[in-house]
Amino acid sequence: MCGAEVELPSRVRVEGSVLGLCPNCSKFGTVLDPPPAPVPTPSARSTPLYAASQGNPRGRRLDERDVFQEMPDLELVPDWGKRIREAREKLAWTPEELAKRLNEKKSVVLKLESGSFHPPDATVRKVERLLHVRLRANPGEVG
Repeated sequence: MCGAEVELPSRVRVEGSVLGLCPNCSKFGTVLDPPPAPVPTPSARSTPLYAASQGNPRGRRLDERDVFQEMPDLELVPDWGKRIREAREKLAWTPEELAKRLNEKKSVVLKLESGSFHPPDATVRKVERLLHVRLRANPGEVG
């Protein structure tokens, strides 16, 4: 309430609201619980969080992994706009119908088909799933 920066504020109920307050301001309400104990730093722990020498009872890996490194680098194929239009026409959908199914505006669909709008990955995935067409390929396959 006073604006003082406190490392570990106390939770206090003041006129129906729960606030994190400094020790001086906590007298204006009812203290709900004592201030939390400080969390020990990783260097203060006696045993490491992920010990490689310890057996893992569930058999899971505890190593960190880089998910982005495992994902293939996909790029849009050069004729992606044409593929969208042809797949839409094969289903006999108007641009308005495709826009509604993609939860996008008609103008977005028209820009996609003309190739003047580079779509975000989420939109590319929606279009691929909805129209059953591949718009991305590995960089070596894009040509």
